[in-house]
Amino acid sequence: MSQELERVYTIPLGKVRISQSQHRAVRAINMIREFARHHMKVETIKIDEELARAMWVRGVRNPPRKVRVRMSKTDEGYILVSKYDEEAESIASKKESEKVSDKADAPKTDAPKTDAPKTDAPKTDAPKKD
Repeated sequence: MSQELERVYTIPLGKVRISQSQHRAVRAINMIREFARHHMKVETIKIDEELARAMWVRGVRNPPRKVRVRMSKTDEGYILVSKYDEEAESIASKKESEKVSDKADAPKTDAPKTDAPKTDAPKTDAPKKD
């Protein structure tokens, strides 16, 4: 089975606050593992280093309240949990849509430009009075 399964989830980590303040980041990592195990139905879970750093960036006492992750099931049989990057997704989707639109659209011709400049201010030729 060479098909890779990939899903994006927002994991609520509010219950991390129940534990002691010195163990909150560790509990957040464990909650991510439990969430992945429950939703992806696989026992072997690997958490990306970038996601682990995001849990610890504000210290052990203040992990984020929720985190957006991408869970990918690999051919080796484990789940890789990594931080979801919206910019990378939007860039990839824009490139795909540009390719499709370039093939579908014919080159357009530009409208002819006029040489006369437009001015909004009225011209006055009257001499100034002192």
